[in-house]
Amino acid sequence: MNDLTHIGEDGAAHMVDVGGKAETHRVAIASGTITMSANALSAIRAGDAPKGDVLGTARIAGIMAAKRTGELIPLCHPLGLEAVNIDFTFGDDAVQATATASLTGKTGVEMEAMVAVSTALLTIYDMAKAIDKGMVIGAVRLIEKRGGKSGTWRAEG
Repeated sequence: MNDLTHIGEDGAAHMVDVGGKAETHRVAIASGTITMSANALSAIRAGDAPKGDVLGTARIAGIMAAKRTGELIPLCHPLGLEAVNIDFTFGDDAVQATATASLTGKTGVEMEAMVAVSTALLTIYDMAKAIDKGMVIGAVRLIEKRGGKSGTWRAEG
């Protein structure tokens, strides 16, 4: 028997049937970073990057992307998200984005949180590339998920 939920007995990819699953409150938290030059970081922090409000635009882009995850990732269910929040913190040479997605439903929101973070970071790159084309996006990962049959999971480290 195949243990992969998105692969049928015939070996073909398919969307998982969640019809019989119970609705539970589900939350996922993901994060990632974009490392950059001191000039780019300073411009973003000061709000005077050439394209305007970098973090405000990145926040909106991440939220919009989370809502469209089912259109972007082939086997994801389209979900009626109840909340998506994106926060940014500054490091010595980077901006960290953290996204939290939640809903009450039959399937998790891990992909929505990860798509939100990835899109927010890509938007930061786009908005600040005139200052630093060598920015590096990395460490995009799930930090925590809650709800559903498997309960709570937290990343180690």
